[in-house]
This record gives sequence, C-alpha cells and structure tokens, in this order.
Amino acid sequence: MVPHFPFIYSGIRKLACIEIYTYEYTMVGVGKLLKQAQKMQQKMEDAQASLSEEILEVSGGGGAVSIKISGMGEFKDLKLDPEFLKEDPEFVSEAILQAIVDASEQAKKKNDEAMSGLTGGMQMPGLF
Repeated sequence: MVPHFPFIYSGIRKLACIEIYTYEYTMVGVGKLLKQAQKMQQKMEDAQASLSEEILEVSGGGGAVSIKISGMGEFKDLKLDPEFLKEDPEFVSEAILQAIVDASEQAKKKNDEAMSGLTGGMQMPGLF
C-alpha cells in the first residue's frame, strides 16, 4: 500500500533505518562497556584480595602500643607493653585511641592508593 504522500513515507523509512542503526551501534557500545566494567571489577577484586593480605604495623605511645591492621582496614592484632598499663589510665586510653586512629588512616591511605590506580583517580563511594 503506497501512501498518498510519498515524501512522508520515505522520510519515515529513513528514520526507521537510522533508529535501527543507532540501536545496533548502541548495543555494540553497551557490550564493550560491559566487558570493560567486568575487567575493572576483576582488577578491583584482585586489589582488594591483595590489600586484605597486606598487614600494616603501626605503633603509638612511644612504642608501647602496637597495632596490626590489613590494607582493607581489618584490625588483626593489638599489643600493649605491660609497663605502659601502669601509667595514668587517661593517658593510656588516649595513646591507644590515637594508635587506632593512625592505623585506620594508614590503611585508608593504602586502600585509596591501590584503588585510585584502578579508577584513574575517580572517587568510588563505598569502597572503604
């Protein structure tokens, strides 16, 4: 069936071809993007596994407090010098708290360095 206005019909047909082409091109682009995302996800999982195995040792209170923490921020060990515990309780608690804060900051810095290499410096919320 031929429409009464051939120029409108040909315009619709061309538009349909453009839409099909755009759809096919978009699907190829989405597939490529999906593969890149999967590669990035694998690299991030590898980096996180490596960070969870890497142990940082942080000391505080003049060496009286020793903390081990993974690159993912998991505390692994806390050691206190028995002589240090004989000090003023407020001083001891402040020194322990400061050592914990320092350990957390170092683990976060290590994590950020590892992840920024993968994400090109883009901040990715929720990674740490």
